[in-house]
Amino acid sequence: MTGVRARIVDKIALNALYTLPPETAHHAVLFALEHGLVGQRAAPDDPVLKTRVWGLDFTNPIGLAAGFDKDARAVDAILALGFGFVEAGTVTPKPQPGNPKPRLFRLDEDQGVINRLGFNSGGVDAFAKRMAARYHRRRAPGIVGANVGKNKETVDGAADYVIGIETVAKLADYLVCNISSPNTPGLRAMQARAPIEDLLKRVLAARDKAVAGGRKPPLLAKVGPDLSPEQLSDIAEVALATGVDGLIIGNTTIERPVSLKSPEKSEAGGLSGAPLLKQATACLSEIYRLTKGRIPLIGCGGVASGADAYAKIKAGASLVQVYSAMVFHGPGLANRIKTELAACLKADGYASVADAVGRDHH
Repeated sequence: MTGVRARIVDKIALNALYTLPPETAHHAVLFALEHGLVGQRAAPDDPVLKTRVWGLDFTNPIGLAAGFDKDARAVDAILALGFGFVEAGTVTPKPQPGNPKPRLFRLDEDQGVINRLGFNSGGVDAFAKRMAARYHRRRAPGIVGANVGKNKETVDGAADYVIGIETVAKLADYLVCNISSPNTPGLRAMQARAPIEDLLKRVLAARDKAVAGGRKPPLLAKVGPDLSPEQLSDIAEVALATGVDGLIIGNTTIERPVSLKSPEKSEAGGLSGAPLLKQATACLSEIYRLTKGRIPLIGCGGVASGADAYAKIKAGASLVQVYSAMVFHGPGLANRIKTELAACLKADGYASVADAVGRDHH
């Protein structure tokens, strides 16, 4: 399918999906991907996009963030759209329905999304079965991560993360603890120095025990963009001290920029998409400065173009994730971002993604 035809098909599909409630549209897309109703669209990746992080080879640095495929239902189909990696989850130890509906809102005028889903998932056991089946019959090249969280009613949150990590440690290329969603009560308090230090020590020990004698998948923490300078400093220090392999910056924000125009702008939940870009990139840049580039970072929040991805990379991201922009730009988004990013790198004389990481700081 030519680029023009693909964009036309994407536009028609998006217009059809916009007639559905946002969460219904999301499930319709996942169903289509899971059952092969969305054809492969990926073009070969430009060699300039190849990068190596944590000993893993990425054909390109553009990934799909957690939240899109919470139950690992369509990982290979998503990779086939051109993403260099996919993060499945967030999944909790026990199945839970999440928060009452409606809980997902499109901010069309702002190219943003508000969600208060609340870690709805079918539970980590069902998730692990799908990941195990996929592990033995990989149908698409790419890196796959598993993102775990805590159940709403769990008091000892770290214990839930330990369960999640132990269950999926052998099934994913990398692991993530999501401690920054604003939609699970008390979760973001785990970003404070003492709780995050305790959590990281426990999950790192759980990972090491689960894969004893085998390959240790890198373990990351996903933190939010609503952190004070003191919190950022604490997280950077704890990350370096515990030996966690990386950080994802950032999650959704509870802040509401005065520039928002959409009628749904006051809905409770986490805001993502274009309105988050500047804030999340600034937070990423500060974490890179504080860690002195010593641990890899994944930049997430507001990415909708190659220029956005390039800004994250220069701010300190070794890899970049997208999600909300898929709502507005369709399944061809990954290919477009890759083409634009490759052009940005070449225009500035970089031979690889790694050469551009953190360049705003030099």
